[in-house]
Amino acid sequence: MTEHAQDDQIAALGPYLAAHVPGFQPPVSVSKFGTGQSNPTYHLKARSGEYVLRAQPPGKLLKSAHQVDREYRVMRALGETDVPVPAMIHLADADNPLGRMFFVMDYLRGRIFWDPALPELDRSERRAIYDGMNKTLAALHNVDVAAVGLSDFGRPGNYFARQTGRWVKQYRASVMVPNPDVDRLIDWLQAHMPADDGVTTLVHGDYRLDNMIFAPDSAEVLAVLDWELSTLGHPLADLAYQCMQWRLPHQAGMRGLGGLDRQALGLPDEDEYVAAYCARRGIDRIENWNFYLAFAFFRLAAILQGVVRRAHDGNASNPTRAREMAKAIPVLAAMANQLF
Repeated sequence: MTEHAQDDQIAALGPYLAAHVPGFQPPVSVSKFGTGQSNPTYHLKARSGEYVLRAQPPGKLLKSAHQVDREYRVMRALGETDVPVPAMIHLADADNPLGRMFFVMDYLRGRIFWDPALPELDRSERRAIYDGMNKTLAALHNVDVAAVGLSDFGRPGNYFARQTGRWVKQYRASVMVPNPDVDRLIDWLQAHMPADDGVTTLVHGDYRLDNMIFAPDSAEVLAVLDWELSTLGHPLADLAYQCMQWRLPHQAGMRGLGGLDRQALGLPDEDEYVAAYCARRGIDRIENWNFYLAFAFFRLAAILQGVVRRAHDGNASNPTRAREMAKAIPVLAAMANQLF
């Protein structure tokens, strides 16, 4: 199915949305957000206002992937907490005119920063953006999961062992050309798995700068987006994934901070960012930091490999971008190998 045909399908949902979304008034104009890789996301403009629709992609899906119902559930549960999320409006199961699961949420006007160096801001404004991101991450990990009805949102047991097993399976199901660095990384992670310390929080799973909407004129975080990978797990997985950004190269479309003069740019370094997070959560120090970083590199490589495979199979949300991601996988694997 072409992208244009998919847009036409979304536009044709007007009568369905009028019946299920309070106050919704067709007609509908549709524009697809071009950055999403996993679950295609659309900006809807109707007579009643603006909305965002996020759907499963068409075609055959990997097991446990593209669970937009989980995204809907977690954001709805966080609606009354200190973690900013868009208001959830409607969740549709696959029995709808689109033929696949989707949800509708509020459209928020704000800023999304795609370059972590924040070139569009003055030097004096940049540190506050990172502090807002840090504060929001700590707030997420401080959420009482039982109080918000998410006690069953993940399985008990060693999070890193379970997640490593999951992403090894998904990577091997998606890979087309084996990479020795990835295979070496998998072996190292499995051999150096830390003991389970019993810490469990809600984790986002893809916590990074461009998955956040900031206020138009301040460093306030209006919303954290893209919760597809959220679960109950270990908070250091989110922190390490976030801190990959300090290590990834800034060039070649990887949008990292590696090689930049962060002090000159007015940005915190990795140690400062980690220290601020630890202070907010009452943590003295982090053991096995290199393991958590290596895990983060592998997990991202496995995610990107899935995107590349979907592009190969004709099911990627953004095929051109997906093909570019193939070049990042060996970079991620090589950087992870440098940690051990």
